[in-house]
Amino acid sequence: MKAKTIHGDSPEEIQAALRQSLGEGYRPTMAIVFISIKQDREAVTSLFQGEGIQVIGATSSGEFVEGHESKGGIVAMLLDLDPSSYRIILREIGDGSLQEAATDLLGQAQKAFSNPCFILLSTFHSEKGITVDGESLIHHILKIAGPEVNLFGGMAGDDITFTGTFVFTESRVTDYGIAALVLDENKIGLRGVALSGWKPIGISRTITKAVGNMVYTIDHKPALEVYLRFLGIDFASLENQINFFNTEGVHYPLQIAREGKNPMFCNPIGYDEDKGALILESEIVSGTQFHFSTPPDFDIVETILEKADTLKEKTGAGADALLIFSCAGRLSALGPMAQQENDGLHEIWEVPMAGFYTYGEFGKAMNGEHEFHSTTNSWVVLTEK
Repeated sequence: MKAKTIHGDSPEEIQAALRQSLGEGYRPTMAIVFISIKQDREAVTSLFQGEGIQVIGATSSGEFVEGHESKGGIVAMLLDLDPSSYRIILREIGDGSLQEAATDLLGQAQKAFSNPCFILLSTFHSEKGITVDGESLIHHILKIAGPEVNLFGGMAGDDITFTGTFVFTESRVTDYGIAALVLDENKIGLRGVALSGWKPIGISRTITKAVGNMVYTIDHKPALEVYLRFLGIDFASLENQINFFNTEGVHYPLQIAREGKNPMFCNPIGYDEDKGALILESEIVSGTQFHFSTPPDFDIVETILEKADTLKEKTGAGADALLIFSCAGRLSALGPMAQQENDGLHEIWEVPMAGFYTYGEFGKAMNGEHEFHSTTNSWVVLTEK
């Protein structure tokens, strides 16, 4: 497998970069595309389709390849994979359920390969405000495919505008659905890990009333009031819902306790002032216990890179391509260190790298389980066997 990356600030720049790659005799069969909602997505996918290149992609909240990071741009990972070793599947949820969509996608994958593994992309919220619950999505997949299934990926972004996220192929697009690059793991291996760095703080607290992803009370007190008191800010200082997410919610997620598992990070993505409620990115049930958390220290980048270096040495194998799915909260909280983190992973693996800032990540936790994450950097290398 040979991988190349290209980037641009317009379809015309992507076209020029693609032509240069093809002019060098390179013949990719597929492209993994991460693109701002500000860009003409149809024009970009048409460029690849015109060259007979299949596409899987997601909209982003910032995108990057080795040595380059943009907000509002386009990046693509080109791969010359043997078409017999992969399938691209897009499943709209529509009027059905997330469980039905996940079941159908897995059925297609298992029909194609006896041992499938996945680069999984999903929308986060539609233009109508309908959200995909990442925790439920992974739960459905693991229930059917088993805990050993290998999967990494992320939830699409929209430049922190909350206007609608999209996943797409060269011919289809949805703002409410899931897409997967399904690989034959007998031919293509995936190795990676998802790490956060956010730390728990204070005592354990209890969500005493919740419906769906709305949290009404914490320890029997209005949830919004409790959360803002923890942050030490007045409600009057909040400018709007987007500002709340980008400056408070992604910096101070809740660490949800899970029996027999690591805590699940869950970002507050908004609030209902009249009801005094917090709106979370995932559904939650009454009685759930959690800790508040604080952003990582400056040594988090070093920790991420040490873990990657250890995994590389432990496996003793190289790689052909590197994909990174990093939470939009990392970019907001870490600033330039987020790019240092991504570039550091590229320097360790020394292969073409592409990624984007997400609204949620899928990947292998340090305990070995594949889970839905938030606030993490979930990276994966692809290796042709």
